[in-house]
Amino acid sequence: MTGPIAVAWALLVLVGGAPLILGAGLISRRLASGLAQLLALVAAGLGVVAVMGAHGAYTLPVLRTTPPDTPTYLPLFPARLATTSLVATIAATVLLVVLAVQVFAASYLDDDDRRPAFQATVSLFAGAMLLLVVSRDLVLTLVGWEVMGWCSYLLIGHWSRKAAARRAAYKAFLVTRLADAAFVIGIVALIAIAGSSDYGAVVQHADGSRATDVAMTALVIGVLGKSAQIPFQDWLIDAMEGPTPASALIHAATMVAAGTWVLTRLAAALHAATVASWVLACATAATMTYAAFTAFLQTDVKRILAWSTISQVGVMLSPLAVAATAVDGQGAAAGHLFSHAIFKALLFLTVGWLSVLAGSTANRDLSGVGATSLFAKAVWGLGLVSLAGVPFTVGGLSKEHVIAVASWTDGDGPGLRQGMVTAALLVTVAMTAAYATRAYLVVARPRTVSFTREVAVETATGVTGAGVTGAGATGAGVTGAGVTGAGVTGAGVTGAGAGHGHRSVGLLARATLAALAVATLAGGLVFFVSPLDPGHLDVPLLGLSVVLIAVGVLVGVRLRPDDARDPAPLMTRASNGWGADAAYVGVVARPVLALARAVAYVDREIIETYVRAPGWVARLGGRAGVRSHAGERLSTDLVWVVLGLLVMAGVTLWG
Repeated sequence: MTGPIAVAWALLVLVGGAPLILGAGLISRRLASGLAQLLALVAAGLGVVAVMGAHGAYTLPVLRTTPPDTPTYLPLFPARLATTSLVATIAATVLLVVLAVQVFAASYLDDDDRRPAFQATVSLFAGAMLLLVVSRDLVLTLVGWEVMGWCSYLLIGHWSRKAAARRAAYKAFLVTRLADAAFVIGIVALIAIAGSSDYGAVVQHADGSRATDVAMTALVIGVLGKSAQIPFQDWLIDAMEGPTPASALIHAATMVAAGTWVLTRLAAALHAATVASWVLACATAATMTYAAFTAFLQTDVKRILAWSTISQVGVMLSPLAVAATAVDGQGAAAGHLFSHAIFKALLFLTVGWLSVLAGSTANRDLSGVGATSLFAKAVWGLGLVSLAGVPFTVGGLSKEHVIAVASWTDGDGPGLRQGMVTAALLVTVAMTAAYATRAYLVVARPRTVSFTREVAVETATGVTGAGVTGAGATGAGVTGAGVTGAGVTGAGVTGAGAGHGHRSVGLLARATLAALAVATLAGGLVFFVSPLDPGHLDVPLLGLSVVLIAVGVLVGVRLRPDDARDPAPLMTRASNGWGADAAYVGVVARPVLALARAVAYVDREIIETYVRAPGWVARLGGRAGVRSHAGERLSTDLVWVVLGLLVMAGVTLWG
């Protein structure tokens, strides 16, 4: 089976599997879950086959009306799927992460009455991302892009009985749709310039003209929205209201990485568009440093990972804006996309498991939850080590590749744009190591402070309060199968399964975590046997990165804000996103609402007046006719009465 055929079958399995999972859910949730895992396994296997069978560029026309070798051949829709070694590698990565998410969700959402709908949406979401990855046509790319936006709304709002989840889903949908308007404009403009929607034709016609620059700038704005880069960053933080497996999927291998892949495929066009490159460079440089600093001050571990994603996507996009050549930018961006998918899936699924044991994802509740569990500390620590970019882990190799490309170490030296991005990358290296160290200590360091607090326990039907007294004062005592000494009481919640309303994840889910942990170490080998090869790593920059990582670790160890009884005001503001949500409401929501009311008033009171005027005229005419007709009847009847009286009088007189 060749690469394109394997990818096409994987796409069919994922998209066609969604209604099958929903149908199976009507019979049994367990049957639906098993079917979802089976389909994910088949799709992942096909992805591996695609990697093995991709030895060049292939195209697969779809929706053709006649055989392509006939003189009258005319495709109904000239969409093409392409499979190169790079495309197949990313496609297989997406499918393997989806497999991990589906397996983990089966345990994590075991008592959720809407689990079949969740897993069916995951399958459709993965199909949309796979379509975007293998697409060689801008129209097909747009289809995958839009389906992902809809699926993200469904996954973020999966616990729709909670007001916070509904609001987060609305916010994610509206903010990304606002940016998507620019994305669609960019797509249409590029097609108009090239006269074709094929990627090859679009890149060929990207000559650095003003029209191309405008089109690519619009496309970059759309990517910034989907990737939660400044000024669109706040929606991704609220998206944490969704189930943790949904967060793992959105953050690791689908939604936020989609824009990186689109720009990777159009790297040559972006390289020729100066304004678009500057917009992308400024946005990513600001975002990666801002998000890394904010991550360090979070009071919730899941939000630390969310801000980490925003920062790492900035790292991922940055080489596309400043690379000396388009090929260099492609390799560095795709490499970090690959590594980020692995270690971020591991981190999110691990924190999902720990939150089941601890009762929530707040730092205070997770504090010490892995202190006595070697497995918990190992998988959590390996994910964070890769996130911090420790050399020769999968994240370390891709990060060094990005820095080398951004700094032009093999060229004549960086210009202003390259220097700005390189400086931001180096600062981000230190800050990433700092918040990764803090996140590890929250989970792995035995708690020494005792206090009383309330934990909000998420369930499939809503949120209930569970009182927690001195929980984890000496460590939560996580074991492979549950929790000992957690001290969780109130509302009938005890032991493992306190929190999220779920029982502890099963053996298969823990095996998934172990596999992802191994991949964070051994996954770096892929760089040397695939198109992700980072080439020559710059030794001086590698040494500088090691020093910066050491500084970050020291900062993370020395500054322990979680030891305080109450979070510092700075942490409170950071946890609230520095007021970005309030700014959205004040600057965007209220003016838009006022504008909507004004438009409704004008439409109702002015425009509709002209529409209703003919009706008013007809109604008035009808009333006048009725009145005149009634008056005529009255006068006629009176005449007949008078005539009758005269006749009667005449008869009387005659008689």
